[in-house]
Amino acid sequence: MRPEQWLTKGDIFEYQGHQLFYVDSDPNCRQKPTLFLIHGFPTSSYDWQKIWPLLTEHFRCIAMDMLGFGYSDKPKHHSYSIHGQADLHEALLRHLNINRVHLLAHDYGDTVAQELIARGNASSATGYLSVCLLNGGLFPETHQARLIQKLLLSPIGFLINKLISYRQFCRNFIAIFGPETQPSKRDLRDLWQVLQYKDGNQLLYKLITYMRDRRQHRRRWIEALKQYPGPLQLINGSLDPVSGKHMVDRFRQLVDRPANIVELEKIGHYPQWEAPGCVVSAYLKFSKVQQNNPLPLASISL
Repeated sequence: MRPEQWLTKGDIFEYQGHQLFYVDSDPNCRQKPTLFLIHGFPTSSYDWQKIWPLLTEHFRCIAMDMLGFGYSDKPKHHSYSIHGQADLHEALLRHLNINRVHLLAHDYGDTVAQELIARGNASSATGYLSVCLLNGGLFPETHQARLIQKLLLSPIGFLINKLISYRQFCRNFIAIFGPETQPSKRDLRDLWQVLQYKDGNQLLYKLITYMRDRRQHRRRWIEALKQYPGPLQLINGSLDPVSGKHMVDRFRQLVDRPANIVELEKIGHYPQWEAPGCVVSAYLKFSKVQQNNPLPLASISL
């Protein structure tokens, strides 16, 4: 599916003066469970397009472009934060009159999901029925930020951002994919096209502040994982230099609770793009087992 096709599938949600793009696979569906998908940095809900047709056979799928990303508004003078993005997701659910969802998140979206379940844990009954996290910086000490990310976060981030070209974007993306699952030239052009919408490629230095958020709220977001009462799954590309096998190892050290861990040994940072069939298969198995049997699944490798 090309970006133009993805755009035609969506709608606009207005919140606090901003227009937010989202896709809802079946707005009138009440029979299927609802799956809320949360994208990563620096991309958008378009990240899910390779697994979307398979998931929508089983779920009502909803995915939003967060503020500053994709086809949503990209205010230049906004102070972007994980807490603010979590607010937007809660607002969209209220707008759609939905109070019980499954979460599937990736990268930056993992941190948004951690904040959402922290809020859910604090309430009398969480509305997040299950949580599946793909590669992401769950623990700031294991997040191996790329040089470009560190530079964007630095005091000269604004200047660095101006120097980022399509060629540099491609080089950095290719480096985090598995060697056998590299993005095609068309993939890269499509991702860059969405990133450029409303000059989003010029806002990376403002969006990258999530790395500070992760350090500041580390304890809160780790405790969210530990205390979450529902089924939890990790699907992780082991060859990801940013948050691969080393992140899963840290999860096993820190998070003392049952979790279904699926390690994709030849996959990098974007499992849903590099191995969509494996991701959907693992997620559907997790979803089916949890519906029929609340006992934890064993860790497996694919």
